[in-house]
This record gives sequence, structure tokens and C-alpha cells, in this order.
Amino acid sequence: MHRRQLMALSVAAVAAGLLAQPGHLAAQSKDLVLYCSPQIEWCQLMVEEFEKATGIKVAMTRKSSGETFAQIKAEDRNPKGDVWWGGTGDPHLQAAEEGLTEEYVSGAAPDLHPWARNQAAAAGNRTVGIYAGALGIGYNSEQLDRLGLEPPECWADLVKEDYRGEVQMANPNSSGTAYTTLATIVQIFGEEEGFEFMKGLHRNINQYTKSGSAPIKAAARGETTIGIVFQHDMVTQKVSGFPIEIVSPCEGTGFEIGSMSIIKDGPNP
Repeated sequence: MHRRQLMALSVAAVAAGLLAQPGHLAAQSKDLVLYCSPQIEWCQLMVEEFEKATGIKVAMTRKSSGETFAQIKAEDRNPKGDVWWGGTGDPHLQAAEEGLTEEYVSGAAPDLHPWARNQAAAAGNRTVGIYAGALGIGYNSEQLDRLGLEPPECWADLVKEDYRGEVQMANPNSSGTAYTTLATIVQIFGEEEGFEFMKGLHRNINQYTKSGSAPIKAAARGETTIGIVFQHDMVTQKVSGFPIEIVSPCEGTGFEIGSMSIIKDGPNP
């Protein structure tokens, strides 16, 4: 089954579950305010299918995980959003720890994968896992050939002088993808060697983006050669016809558990 079909089915199921609860969202007259952190195509599909299934209008804002967490934290005394959907799980867990999200257990919880249930258990049911994604290296094969470079196979390859100015990743201050990258490198190489690796990588970085998926979009357009992103973001570009190749680094890699949270004291509970 294609991802779009899976996403549509999951949204319809969630919407059906909500409508089955008396006096729930269908009784609300205001728009549902959605903060969405994955790539925009996912966010738009969620809105379309939810509106179709429920008749409830959705006001959606797309921002990276780090930016969304910062916004929810800034709005703590006067919350503006209702639901935070997607993005890496760490900021969702942090929001749960700081009491910014509501405790909620779905009736569908027993049907979820163990990693999704574990995410909920770790947060006291203030967030829940909804998808998993592995980190990787994506490169533009045409650009690589034009430059006469060998394809990267490992994280260690990315610090080679050959790739000077050819690598792009997001900023860990705003992006959950980049935070996962940093955590992955430290866990694979150890703290001291990991930060030495990051220093070497920094010399080859041409730009730190706000959004985690931006580097592979730039690679697809030929604006950079290599992007460090989640592999599902690479697949999106590849199936769209761009010359993107996907690498699972030889040393191993980290992964995210994308999560969903209900914002505490949001306007449309």
C-alpha cells in the first residue's frame, strides 16, 4: 500500500474515533488549530483527510520540531494551538516533561507498534509515537559525477576534504533532524570522537538550514551535493524523479520516533 493511502486511512480512523465520542470536536464551532512538523505534503494530506472525514475546518501551521516546541512553550500561558502532529520525538518528550501537553490514551493504543507505545509510556501518555524514520545520507548522483567524487558510504566519509562545501544539514537549535544527527554521531563514535567528527564535518558544511528536510530538497535542485536527513525525506525526492541516491551509513545510524501531542489548555479541547 502506498504511503498516501496509509496516511489517509490512519487519519480517517482517528477522525472516526473522535466522532464516536459524544460532544467531542464536532460540537466545536472554531477551527482546529494544527501545528505540523513533518514535510508539508504530509501536513496537507492530514488536513485534507481530516476535514473530509469530520467536516471540521483545520488551521494548519508548518514549522520544524524545534521551532514548534519553542512556540508552544512561548504560548504556555495563552495556548493558541490544539494539536502538535509529527516531528522528532525528543521535543515532544520535553514538552510532556514540562507539562505543556495533555495526557491522553487513544482507544487504538493497543494496536500500535511497541515503539509507539513505549514513547507514550515514557511521556506519561502526554505524547505517542506515530511513525519511525531512519537517518541517512542522500546525494545528487548527477552532481557527484560532475564533480568527479566518489559516493559516500559512511559517516566518516563526510569529513573528507573532497566534500568541502558540498554537504548540507539542518541547525540542531531549530531542527529535530539535526539534533538526532548530533545524538547519533555521539552514540556511534563516543562523545570526544563524535564532537571531533562534528568539527571536521563543519568544515564541509555549506549551510545549516532551519528545516530538517531542506538539505535533501536543495540536493534535488542541485544547490548542494549531499544532504543529511531522514531517509523518508530522500525517498520523497527520489520518487518525484530527482537524481537522489540514499545511503544507510556503514557504521550504523540513528532513528526518530515521530510523535503526536495534544497541547494543554488549547482552545478546542
